[in-house]
Amino acid sequence: MDKNIKEANSVFDLIAPIYGLFYDYQKKHYRAVLDGVQDRLDLSPYKNIVDIGCGTGALCSVLNQRGFVVTGVDPARKMLNIAMKKQENKAIEFIQASVLERLPFEDKAFDVSIASYVAHGLKGYERKTMFAEMSRITKHLVIIYDYNENRSILTNLIEWLEGGDYFNFIRKVKSEMKEHFRDFYVIDVGVRAALYICKPKD
Repeated sequence: MDKNIKEANSVFDLIAPIYGLFYDYQKKHYRAVLDGVQDRLDLSPYKNIVDIGCGTGALCSVLNQRGFVVTGVDPARKMLNIAMKKQENKAIEFIQASVLERLPFEDKAFDVSIASYVAHGLKGYERKTMFAEMSRITKHLVIIYDYNENRSILTNLIEWLEGGDYFNFIRKVKSEMKEHFRDFYVIDVGVRAALYICKPKD
């Protein structure tokens, strides 16, 4: 495993208990987002979904409760341990893996793949790897839930401190989508967030 990936995993293992404290809040948030876009994003034709960078499993839980067969993927073992300890997540398969390496799934294994607030924290070449891998394992829809182009001073500061690629992401996200997916459209889901709904390449 790449040294940078190992270091990132160590950080997320360290802060996993803090993420765990926000599990119920995250579930409420994800439910509200999905309810708010159901007239523009119909997921009912699909059966199985993989959540890339699932963390403590809040989105996985919401999707599972809506009847989907859900797989959660995250490189941080302690994040996954919190997810797996939730009784409501017993039907969800959690796998420790990184989307920056080849995932242990066959081509087009899932109807839908989703990544929530993962893309902006990756470097440009890492996003390219993630988009390609999500496209490989997905039949119908790749959903990137992340920041839109509306910046705020507080978000700028937080993202600068985190040292991710937020500033390049919000400048380049649409051009990157055009490059890596067959087609896409955007649904704004708040002042500073959006769902990027992408059609994977064949």
